[in-house]
Amino acid sequence: MDLLNALRRPEGKTLEFKRELSSPDSVLRTVVAFANTAGGIILLGVEDGTRHVRGIAEPLALEERLASLISDSISPRLLPDLEILSYGKTQVVAVQVFPSPTRPHYLTRSGLHGGTYVRVGSTNRRADEALISEMQRFARGDAFDEGAMPELNSEALDFRAASESFAPVRRLLRRDLETLRLLTSHQGRKVPTVGGIVLFGTNRLRHFPDAWIQAGRFSGTDRSTIIDHAEFRMPPVPAIESAIAFVEKHSTRGADIGRVRRTDKWTLPPAALREAVINAVAHADYSQRGAPIRLALFDDRLEVENPGLLPFGLTVADLPRGVSKLRNRVIGRVFHELGLVEQWGSGIQRMIAACRDAGLAPPMLEEIGIRFRVTIRTARIGAVDLDPTNSAIMALVSAPQGLSTSEIARGIGLTPRATRTRLAALVARGLVREIGTSPQDPKRRYFTTESA
Repeated sequence: MDLLNALRRPEGKTLEFKRELSSPDSVLRTVVAFANTAGGIILLGVEDGTRHVRGIAEPLALEERLASLISDSISPRLLPDLEILSYGKTQVVAVQVFPSPTRPHYLTRSGLHGGTYVRVGSTNRRADEALISEMQRFARGDAFDEGAMPELNSEALDFRAASESFAPVRRLLRRDLETLRLLTSHQGRKVPTVGGIVLFGTNRLRHFPDAWIQAGRFSGTDRSTIIDHAEFRMPPVPAIESAIAFVEKHSTRGADIGRVRRTDKWTLPPAALREAVINAVAHADYSQRGAPIRLALFDDRLEVENPGLLPFGLTVADLPRGVSKLRNRVIGRVFHELGLVEQWGSGIQRMIAACRDAGLAPPMLEEIGIRFRVTIRTARIGAVDLDPTNSAIMALVSAPQGLSTSEIARGIGLTPRATRTRLAALVARGLVREIGTSPQDPKRRYFTTESA
């Protein structure tokens, strides 16, 4: 274990410092939380505030005591790695806990429902019934949205709504409901799955009252003054489009705030916005109760928040590297069929790329309470990265009247098809706006976002 590297890092989801073992319960809670979440390292002999190494006077005795405490106090039994590390003239005891396949672990004397903990940021949080159930499903390899709802029958699915969602892609047949796991077999009957009801249930909000999207546009940089708000309670696929349209509306149009009219320029890359909203819906924990998916647009940022911690075994640091675990397999399968997602694990990377290309800071990813939040800042921190051809396009479309695809193609010396590809990429980056009824509209014109 690299002690120096660990000391450079602040406490967080996978690291904790302890001055000593004067409070064994605190250390045991951390061991349980690390095993239940994404693993981690506890360094005994290091002050948690300053990261000053105070050392352990009798490391061998402490190591033996700690091994006995962990073995006797935690169920199911855990076997973390314990190691004595030298630091100058003193020594530190390191406890490395690995993500456990036998979750949930808990403090034996407190029982499953009182002694189960998870790691949230740099704190340990007692798991509620929903989190304990999710850990049990994870250990079995089950997904919540694949679970059967035996109290319902196949008529609880709105086949018409499902067909309308699939219409742009293909014709949906009734037998496809089983292939997509919207329906499943239960004791000889066809019943809907959780995912089927969340996506296309006739009374979906009765069963999952938080499966909707709440959006708000706020004045300034806090929530003290709201300009506009909307609730999208329709099925997730049209709700995603409506939520994105809400953000786009307030990102491109002026808004009256008292007597002052402020005009907000288009500053959110559409590709990043779309990925953030789709990921929130696809990865939300629908077993949680208390709050819907939320979009909050401020003068300087967009926050997209969904219920549920990261899937067990994942950390925020894993996400930019493309590491992903799909929480909702039914929803994921449907979204993939509909072309809403391309490859699981690439959504965060596409968000980062879109922000970088637009000269914005990378999205901030964080777990807050038992929710996950993506924050996209709208202040540019660098120049927009454009090659010579895209720079020429930007110069052309800055004309007040805009230009058509053919006019732009002639101006840059490319074919209309190659020009459309470049224009689509510039639109996704939020640098160009397109106005027209459809991609085939002969009167479709392109503008810079500042002139549109």
